[in-house]
Amino acid sequence: MTDAVQAAPALGRSLWADARARLLKNKAAMVSLIYLAVMTLVCVFGPFFTPHAYTTIYADYTRVPPSFSAYPKADGIEVALKEALRRARLDIRDWQQDGSRIIVTVTSAKPVDERSTRYLDRSDVFENAQVLEKSADGLTLKMAADVEQKHFYFGTDSNGRDLLTRTLVAGRVSLAIGLLAGVVAVVIGVLYGAASGFMGGKTDEIMMRVVDILYALPFTFFVIMLVVFFGRNFVLMFLAVGAVLWLDMARIVRGQALSLKRQEYVQAAEALGVSRWGILIRHIVPNLLGPVVIYMTLLVPQVIILESFLSYLGLGVQEPMSSWGVLISQGAKSIPGAQWLLFFPSFFLTSTLFALNFIGDGLRDALDPKDR
Repeated sequence: MTDAVQAAPALGRSLWADARARLLKNKAAMVSLIYLAVMTLVCVFGPFFTPHAYTTIYADYTRVPPSFSAYPKADGIEVALKEALRRARLDIRDWQQDGSRIIVTVTSAKPVDERSTRYLDRSDVFENAQVLEKSADGLTLKMAADVEQKHFYFGTDSNGRDLLTRTLVAGRVSLAIGLLAGVVAVVIGVLYGAASGFMGGKTDEIMMRVVDILYALPFTFFVIMLVVFFGRNFVLMFLAVGAVLWLDMARIVRGQALSLKRQEYVQAAEALGVSRWGILIRHIVPNLLGPVVIYMTLLVPQVIILESFLSYLGLGVQEPMSSWGVLISQGAKSIPGAQWLLFFPSFFLTSTLFALNFIGDGLRDALDPKDR
């Protein structure tokens, strides 16, 4: 007697599993996702490993160009030495460099105070200054000091601050505002739009008229009013941007909710006695996640651009904190003599926006049920 061999039934894939498989095949989206993850990690943890703090000012290294070799350069040592001893009112008889150490002989019409070595220590170029010998009349003094090596891979700004550290710290602010304000806009917009579309009737009319009134308020005027009442700070940027961008999300979600509430599973839930709030949370909102996820990836670049625009106008984050928009604004004023001040923050901002847009396009293609 032969046993009938039955083949195991093939398991189907859910919409989310199918979307994930198609997203993994999208090379542009996956490369952008990896790049965005790396960029976020670098901006969050990078400043802990850079050689300079973002607030440290090096008066002797203002607007120095990017370089992989250490500063000071050969010609910069003599300039810094003359400047430090000029403040001490001493004349240089001769000086020489021995590796990373300099030996200088100074003279003066009056006896030289040995504490003059402090002027070398106050410089950003020298450290560990000490007196080697002093003439009998006290008018000549030989000093030695170590040349302090510093690296500025992105150069420095007009105040002598390391641009690499400031660009990474600015990335924290821009990405945080983009993600946090985007999440707030999505949460408010989804709940508001889903409630408006599902309730319908006069409730829908009233809620949408509120949205129309808020649309009529000029965004820049709204931000200026917030600045007048609450001052300029990071939280203000977060509230100002998030409080405006949820309006678009609410309109999009409302249109989707109007279509979903006519589906059979919603009518079945109503027939079973499920409350309206339960239907909204358990049936309407979960089925809106596809368009919402896609729109959020496109919303984050919009938030970052808005923050950069406000910072460019001087309404954004303030010193010593910075953002990519602030750095771009400062770099635009230094194009003739210091192009790197504009190039690096612009590159970081532009590449991040490209990555977010590619991810959004990939999610749109992956979550479109018509392409299954």
